[in-house]
Amino acid sequence: MPAENLTRDEARTRADLVDVRSYDVTLDLTTGPATFASTTTVRFTSREAGASTFLDLIAPAVHRVVLNGTELDPADVVADSRIRLDGLAEENVVVVEADCAYMNTGEGLHRFVDPVDDEVYLYSQFEVADSRRVFAVFEQPDLKATFAFTVTAPAHWVVVSNSPEAGAPVPVEGGSNRNGGRDEGTATWTFEPTPRLSSYVTAVVAGPYHHEHGELTSSDGRTIPLGVYCRGSLAQHLDTANILDVTRAGFAFYEEQFAVPYPFAKYDQLFVPEFNAGAMENAGAVTFLESYVFRSKVPEATVERRAVTILHELAHMWFGDLVTMRWWDDLWLNESFAEYASTLATAEATPWTTAWTTFSSLEKGWAYRQDQLPSTHPIAADIRDLEDVEVNFDGITYAKGASVLKQLVAWVGQEQFFAGVRQYFQKHAWGNTELRDLLTELESTSGRDLSAWSALWLEQSGVTLLRPQIASETGADGVERITALAVRQEVPATHPVQRPHRLVVGGYDVVPGPDGGSRLERTVRVELDVDGELTPVPQLVGERRPDLLLLNDEDLAYAKVRLDERSLATAIAHLGDFGGSLPRTLVWAAVWDATRDGETPARDYVDLLLGNIAHETDSSVVLVLLRQLHTALDLYVAAEHRSATEVAAADRLWTLATDAPGGSDTQLQLVKAFAARASTPEQLDAVEALLDGGTRLDGLSIDTDLRWELLTSLVAGGRAGAEQIDAQLEADPTATGQRAAAAARAAVPTAEAKAAAWQAVVESDALPNALQAATIGGFGRVHDRTLLRPYVAPYFEVLEKVWAEKTNEMAQNIVTGLYPTELADDAEADVAGATDAWLAAHPDAAPALRRLVVEARDGVRRTLAAQAADRHYHEA
Repeated sequence: MPAENLTRDEARTRADLVDVRSYDVTLDLTTGPATFASTTTVRFTSREAGASTFLDLIAPAVHRVVLNGTELDPADVVADSRIRLDGLAEENVVVVEADCAYMNTGEGLHRFVDPVDDEVYLYSQFEVADSRRVFAVFEQPDLKATFAFTVTAPAHWVVVSNSPEAGAPVPVEGGSNRNGGRDEGTATWTFEPTPRLSSYVTAVVAGPYHHEHGELTSSDGRTIPLGVYCRGSLAQHLDTANILDVTRAGFAFYEEQFAVPYPFAKYDQLFVPEFNAGAMENAGAVTFLESYVFRSKVPEATVERRAVTILHELAHMWFGDLVTMRWWDDLWLNESFAEYASTLATAEATPWTTAWTTFSSLEKGWAYRQDQLPSTHPIAADIRDLEDVEVNFDGITYAKGASVLKQLVAWVGQEQFFAGVRQYFQKHAWGNTELRDLLTELESTSGRDLSAWSALWLEQSGVTLLRPQIASETGADGVERITALAVRQEVPATHPVQRPHRLVVGGYDVVPGPDGGSRLERTVRVELDVDGELTPVPQLVGERRPDLLLLNDEDLAYAKVRLDERSLATAIAHLGDFGGSLPRTLVWAAVWDATRDGETPARDYVDLLLGNIAHETDSSVVLVLLRQLHTALDLYVAAEHRSATEVAAADRLWTLATDAPGGSDTQLQLVKAFAARASTPEQLDAVEALLDGGTRLDGLSIDTDLRWELLTSLVAGGRAGAEQIDAQLEADPTATGQRAAAAARAAVPTAEAKAAAWQAVVESDALPNALQAATIGGFGRVHDRTLLRPYVAPYFEVLEKVWAEKTNEMAQNIVTGLYPTELADDAEADVAGATDAWLAAHPDAAPALRRLVVEARDGVRRTLAAQAADRHYHEA
């Protein structure tokens, strides 16, 4: 039986048979808190009279199925997630009436009750295949159709869909709201039909949302209404002006680059509760994680991330919604293009002009990590079914794909690249495509054959490592000159593919700075194509040897790099002396990658980071560096030295925080990092003094969210408990407060607290997705790792049950979030052995589940190797 899966072969067979014209979807959201009424009328044609096909629907009750006027017995035709349709005519109309279920998992139609005012908020999330949780549908991206939504909801609500309303809401005589919140009667909203869309980008968002509006003029002269929405209890924190500034900049940039006017009638951006991802590109009605409504001070990195996310989703209106992939094999093309385009737009059209530094630090770091896992896959992945795609929203699909597109642009030229994109949009508007369709247009405009490039970069896995091979001699004039220089390309044994790279080799010299100090100035730049195992760089032979030689300067190529010994020494001594943030970030990345690979001892990296982070000026880079510090301390420092290194690092973080400029972004990030690591009585005293006001740092506001972080630090350290958590929750009884309280309760360092957290996450279905994620985060926050040891065996015992019984999002959170990586070096826990035993005993487990476990197992392997390297280097 198919259960809830759908294979690529089934989708192709169905697409060969039917063509879908329209959906009329009628929803009644007033019937109760558990289910809603859904009636769908689908009009479609069949290429073969008398043939059979099926609709997709996941619903607790199906009341009627009517095909071409004939009543079908739901007991006969409905099974699993499908409605069988036999005896098709050339022209077909099917009507399905059902009760569909509200979800608390962030999938389908999610229902949330605001703890501040008890009002109900709904939003839909349909990617990958969850529109079938709301209406009967041919759930695959290449069966596009128009959608006309009619929604009955409480009269005081706001209802938003992809298209504008077709007139004002009509009150329902005698209607009452049985869905929670106030009852001021009900009304019916009718929306104009959409253009032809894939079902996964349709949307319904409903509730008493606060909304603010603006408009812009599209390149074709149309006035595009703009809306920004959030829950009423967050309205005071909604910075609509900034959001619309970024949006307007994105519209202007994309309409010029794509030469196609914005394809929809309006553009709403809705910040919704308990959202699983960052955002979703519903056509004309984009949903965002509501954490992007900032109620407390956040790092500038987070503000920049919101801007990039806004522009990422806006890019999807063209690349993804106007033109859509035929099947999920080309998910990467949707996401990679949006990732590349949004970074370009951020750098060229917004105040965040160093967005490519952020991209290098965040996105490419993610890609390199993902690409070194045993589960790595080609960018153009082989997606056999829906389960495959659910675990493919990864660093390959997003970040490696975008990195490779950036390299392609450097190779063919930006103008030629976007000329091809323009032709692609014009030729395939409102249709579905495959990779070859885009490559055809890019070949036309660039004059290059991209088949070999595609075969090497898109159809092969793995990341290569570039090392400089340099020789030099000092002449009679006392000047050291390069006598030989080449770039060596090392390929991983599991994916031995040599690839061509367009890259820049930069040479930097230490020169006097304006303040009497020094700075690193680029004195040499050579752009070349690197191909094969060894590529000579004759342009620099005979030139004076620079103090620092940087491969892949400007970050055009997708490759890991290393520094030669002298360049590394210069970089370490002068990390703060780079004039630009990007070359400094590339050096940071090279040293971190060497640490992950066991070439640089983790304790040396910790020392380097703590000695130089105060000089870092880019907020996103500081964010990434602190994440890497946590990883190095938690996993890569040799176990016998971990405690002393952690204590010393936390002390250093506190000193850096107190020395940081008052009110600065770096000060805020350092205080948060210190609170996360505080463990000794003295360190916890410092946290407590910050929380109760005994210590004040100039410019640092202990606002609500920071208060929760400081309190959770004390909880994890055994200084606070249930009483203090309850008191803070009473002061902050919001959804954010509830999540923070859940994390804090799970962080209480007792066996009882860990058992309660485990039960709530694994054995119960009561927690919604956001509270589940918060509880998982708190569960793993321990200073005494033996608290986690009792859960190694139970973890493996429940894996298949969790995967079978919970939705994909909830199951993935458990499988990845509760894997006991922290116990990798614990001989009694033997996580590696337990993982290997489970994999050996479950060869037929769901491939997506096995993939997640295999990835986690590789993390243990890397942890043990890095610890061994740290131990060896310091003992040698």
